[in-house]
Amino acid sequence: MASAGAIERHVTFHVLAGKIEQFGWFFLSEYRPAMAQTEGYVKAELLKDTENPQDLTMVLRFDSLESAAAWRASERHAALKPTLKSLYDGSELKVFEVLANEALA
Repeated sequence: MASAGAIERHVTFHVLAGKIEQFGWFFLSEYRPAMAQTEGYVKAELLKDTENPQDLTMVLRFDSLESAAAWRASERHAALKPTLKSLYDGSELKVFEVLANEALA
């Protein structure tokens, strides 16, 4: 079992036409490095929907809901938000509790 309280946030973004490459660059070079400085950060990945290629999903893992909330409330997150919002026109969020994974098996 994973440590108590670990969570994943799956945020699917409907990326604007012609902005997929820019979104990926922003995630890798700015967003993920800033998030990685947050206490409780575990990992972040960016996935592309094979059926809807304009949809990209950030898979963000933190050790607790509080750590995820701290990231969202941080000055680093606030500074990156305008650039992020310029790349998409809608998003959906799902939050999961991590029950098990291969690293802890």
